[in-house]
Amino acid sequence: MFRKFEYLLMGQQTSSVARASRPEEVMGSFIRQRSSGLACARSQEKEMEEIEQLELIEDVEYISQLPDECLAYIFQKLESADRNQCSLVCKRWHWVEAQGRQRLSLLANTELGPVLPALLCRFQHLTKLALRCDRKAKSINDTALFLVGRYCLQLKKLKLKGCKQLTDEGIERFSKICSPLRKISCGSCSFGARGVNSILRHCSYLEDFTVKRLRGLAEGPSELIEPGCCKLRRLCLKELYNAQLFAPLIAGSKNLHTLTLCKNSGNWDKIFEIATQHIPNLVELHMERLHLSDRGLHAVSKCNNLEVLHVVKTPECTSLGLSAVAEGCRRLRKLHLDGWKSNRIGDNGLISVAWKCKDLQELVLIGINATAASLGLMAANCLRLERLALCSSDTVGDLELSCIIIKCHSLKRLCIKGCPITDQGMQALATGCPDLVKVKVKKCRGVTAGSAAFLLAHRPSLIISLDSGVLVVESEIARITERTVPVARSLH
Repeated sequence: MFRKFEYLLMGQQTSSVARASRPEEVMGSFIRQRSSGLACARSQEKEMEEIEQLELIEDVEYISQLPDECLAYIFQKLESADRNQCSLVCKRWHWVEAQGRQRLSLLANTELGPVLPALLCRFQHLTKLALRCDRKAKSINDTALFLVGRYCLQLKKLKLKGCKQLTDEGIERFSKICSPLRKISCGSCSFGARGVNSILRHCSYLEDFTVKRLRGLAEGPSELIEPGCCKLRRLCLKELYNAQLFAPLIAGSKNLHTLTLCKNSGNWDKIFEIATQHIPNLVELHMERLHLSDRGLHAVSKCNNLEVLHVVKTPECTSLGLSAVAEGCRRLRKLHLDGWKSNRIGDNGLISVAWKCKDLQELVLIGINATAASLGLMAANCLRLERLALCSSDTVGDLELSCIIIKCHSLKRLCIKGCPITDQGMQALATGCPDLVKVKVKKCRGVTAGSAAFLLAHRPSLIISLDSGVLVVESEIARITERTVPVARSLH
C-alpha cells in the first residue's frame, strides 16, 4: 500500500516536471498573455477615441448650420402657436419665422392700430391677411387699413369681418395702393356701394369676391355695382338687402366661373334673364333661399356649360323649371335639390334629369318625394353616379332603395336620412352596388343594428354609419367607435 502511494506520488512529480520543462509551451503561454494584454489596451484606446468624438459631436449645433430656407420650411409645417413659441428661441429664429410667414390672422379691435406698423414691418412677405373684430367691440379705422396696403406689398388675399369703422373713403384709398389683390372677402362691414366699386375699379387682378351682410348698402339709395377692370371668376353674395345692385356686375363678368347667391332679398327672375345671356362660361351656380321661380330656372338653362347646380329652399320652383334646366344644362355633374317639403319638384323633373344629364356623378335630394319611377331611371341612365343622398322624403322606401341597388353599379357613397326604409331594404345592399364604400343611415326608424350586422357578415370592408354610432371595418377587423353599443351587441 505504501509503495503504491509512493509510486503514484512519484508519477505526479515526474509529469509536472516534464510539463514545466518544455520551453515552447512556456513561451506560447507568455505570448498569449502579452497579446491579450495588447488587445485590451487597444480596445480601451479605441473606446477613449470614440468618447472624445462623441463629445466633439455634442458640442456642434447642427441646427445653426441649417440654411434659412430649410428652417423656414420647417416652421411652415408647425401650427401657429408652435411657430410663435419657436420665434422666441433666438434672434435668428425670430427673423426667419417672420420672413417665412405668409398668412396672418389678427383681432382687428381698435387696440390693434398702434402696434400694427410694427407687426407689418416684421411680417413683410404676407400674402394672406385676415382682420376680424368682435361684434360689440370697436374695430380698426381707415388709417389702419391704409397701413396694411402700404406695408403688405405682396398681399393677395384679404378678409375683413366685423370692421364697422371702415368707410367708403378708407376703402377707396386702400384699393388704390393694393392692386395685386386677387381675393377679397367682406363680412359685416359698414361701407357701401362706393367702396365696392372702388375695389372693382382699382384691383385689376381680383378674381374672387365675397360680400356678406354689407350694412352700407341698406342706407338710402345707392349706386349700381359695375364690373370695373377686374376679371372675376368667383362671386359670392350672402344676406344682402339691396343685392340687385350687383346685377351689372354679374352680367358684366364674362369670365365668371362660380356664382353663389344666398338669402338675398328681391326678385331674381329678371336678373337671371338678363345676366345669363352674358355669362356663357358659368360652371357652378349655388342658389339658396331666393325669390326665384321657374322663370328664373328657364333663364339658368341658357348656361350650357353648367356642371354644378344647387337649388336650395326656393319653394316657387317646380318640376317644369327643373326640366328646362335638364334640357339646357346637359353637362351637369352635381345636382343638389332642397324642396323644403313644398312638394313642387317630383318625378317629372327628376325623369327629365335622368334622360338628359347622363354624366351626373352626385345627386342630393332633400324634402323631395321621389319614387321608384324616377330613381330607377336615374340609376339606370346615369352610369357615373357615385354619390347619392336621399333625405326627408316620405316616398323613399325599400322599393326605391332596391331599384338603386340593382341598377346603380358605380355608386360609392349612399346617405339616407329620415326615410321610411327598413332592415329588408338595407339587407339588399349585401349583393348590390359592388363599388359601394360607405353607407350612412340616420333617423330611419325601420333600420336596426341587425341590418348592420348582416351587411358586415357579407361585406366586411363596408363602412356603416348609424344613429347609434359608427362602425368602421378594416382588413376584416371590426373597430367600433363611440356610441356603438347596439351594434356591438348584435355582433356577439
